Amino acid sequence: MITKTRILSIQFANEIKSQEIPLFRGAVIGALDSSNILFHNHKEDGFRYSYPLIQYKRKDGKAMIICIGEGTEAIGCFFQNANLEVSIGTRMIKLEISDLKAYQFITQIWNDLFTYRINRWMPLNKENYEIFRSNDSIADRYAMLENILTGNILSFAKGIGIFFDKEVICKITDINEPHLVQYKDTKMMIFNATFKSNVSLPDYIGLGKGVSIGYGEIRKQNNYNTNNYGN
Repeated sequence: MITKTRILSIQFANEIKSQEIPLFRGAVIGALDSSNILFHNHKEDGFRYSYPLIQYKRKDGKAMIICIGEGTEAIGCFFQNANLEVSIGTRMIKLEISDLKAYQFITQIWNDLFTYRINRWMPLNKENYEIFRSNDSIADRYAMLENILTGNILSFAKGIGIFFDKEVICKITDINEPHLVQYKDTKMMIFNATFKSNVSLPDYIGLGKGVSIGYGEIRKQNNYNTNNYGN
């Protein structure tokens, strides 16, 4: 059975810096009268430990929101109830939508491998960072990152209610030298990489840690199968 997932991308005309994405997220949450957990992934007793279905991004220097599955319905609260004059840090802006795209996407395993670029990917936590750092073998490091990336893809699929009955293939073909960023009061290692997988994945979703604020964003490369898009 083919499952189609609803995707809604909202591009704003407002420019933001990469470091302002968390502020943009906070501004949207603060502008809402809604307690919908999908906007912030917080519950009264802790966190919603599931794949974030509303993600805050920066595309071409401007603010962007990606909504997935149930998130496409929740975002309606924002347009109906929110005050679009928001504070990004110390500056006030009025959010203006420049483009809106709604479509359905088929996420499944195919016989072909598709090529993706992933930017600002944050695969390592405190525990596996130490394992990664202490491993002198480049091949072992690649294998470790490929296993983590496979797990990230499976987490995304689970988050939209898809469970594969075949093996997920994931091969990293190119990776840049990592650099450190500040994330939740901790220095974290992030990578830009190119990988191939037999799973069809929608543009701009995030994989790994920090996906709700723009980390791990993927983009398809030229050999993508257009049949992955539903009507």
